[in-house]
Amino acid sequence: MQKSDRKIPDALKSNDMIKRTTIILDKAEREFVESLIAQGKEQGIKPLISKLLDIYKSMMIYDWCFPGEYYCGISRLALVNVELINILTQEIPKERWREMGSKMGKALKVSIQSTLGLEAENEENWEKVFERLRVQGFGEIHLKDKFLLLKTPFINDCEIWKGMMEGLLGVELDTRNCVPPLVFEIKNRKQLSV
Repeated sequence: MQKSDRKIPDALKSNDMIKRTTIILDKAEREFVESLIAQGKEQGIKPLISKLLDIYKSMMIYDWCFPGEYYCGISRLALVNVELINILTQEIPKERWREMGSKMGKALKVSIQSTLGLEAENEENWEKVFERLRVQGFGEIHLKDKFLLLKTPFINDCEIWKGMMEGLLGVELDTRNCVPPLVFEIKNRKQLSV
């Protein structure tokens, strides 16, 4: 038996941490994965599988009943074109957009509370709340000092977002930029009742 000069990475030495798994892909699946890698959309098979598992866990795909009926906790999800949502919002009078957004935010708050067990009004939970919204396609939301930054929002109407964030987070916002990326300044935070 020849002695190998290759050093075994520390991560592979422990049997508890890593277990090797073989996935057998048919030709079409393998070609699809290879095309994603060749186009630079994916770095490799391992990162792709890791990303799919993260999505599977964060979207609670294991709870989905069957194609066409998707639930994330108590909330039913629908895969809908953003254009359809924007058509729908355009039919609501502009003076009601903030009120409608606030109702949407309050519904999100109930969903997040029941699904993740998080109080959305507690600023310590905002990062997890924003991650949940990002995974569900709402867009990227970041807190920078006293500003909320919304990149790639799925609804383009600033007043709807303003109401939604106020209803969800229990804050009062001033608009600083009303085209994406949307920017809101946090003026007041509501105190959580204990």
